[in-house]
Amino acid sequence: MTTLQDRIQLVEERIQKACDRSGRSRDEIQIIAVTKYVSLNTTKAAFEQGLRHLGENRWKVAQEKWEAISGNADQDADEQPIWHFIGSLQTNKVKDVIGKFTYMHSLDRLSLAEAIHKRASQLGIIVPCFIQVNVSGEDSKQGLEPEQLFTFVEQLGEFPSIKPIGLMTMAPYEAEPEQTRSVFRALRELRDELQQRPELPNTITHLSMGMSNDFDVAIEEGATWIRLGTILVGKEEE
Repeated sequence: MTTLQDRIQLVEERIQKACDRSGRSRDEIQIIAVTKYVSLNTTKAAFEQGLRHLGENRWKVAQEKWEAISGNADQDADEQPIWHFIGSLQTNKVKDVIGKFTYMHSLDRLSLAEAIHKRASQLGIIVPCFIQVNVSGEDSKQGLEPEQLFTFVEQLGEFPSIKPIGLMTMAPYEAEPEQTRSVFRALRELRDELQQRPELPNTITHLSMGMSNDFDVAIEEGATWIRLGTILVGKEEE
């Protein structure tokens, strides 16, 4: 049975190989350890092994972990974990999440943007957000349709407490990861087109894409954040 340390090393080796194949630097890619299916102890162990970015998709599940790991007010900021909310967020749950999670990876509608902005304004913070795009067009996937993206980004200007920093997508689960390449490439091309429009904010630089089964391909296509669960921290509980 592989240990957490073994899995981290194997993932790092695959990341480096993907970087070598695509002419990228390892420094360009951040790992989010998706801890939503593992216990508090495993989450703590991941953080102690240097996985500082932790991803959860439900506050009800994340609360115990957040309070145990982030609840130490005496810790310096650089000793604290950085939490990423990676699931669909209902507007009535925004008050629980904003202020505890640094990054939001699933901004996909104006009503959610308005709720995030309102809560962030109350707290006096600016929330870095990834805009979720349904590149694959699957009914089971959430997110904006690609053709809606540019208008949506423009409308986000109404919410100064939101800082759009990148795009996020989920590729279809494929037995052959190579089949996901077109999805990741399309998201990168959308990001590149956004950057070429002077009327839109120039803050959208990152790409949150790639999970345990396809992160190698995502890196080759430009991912800057990869969301790794089972392959990295395992899966213990539903």
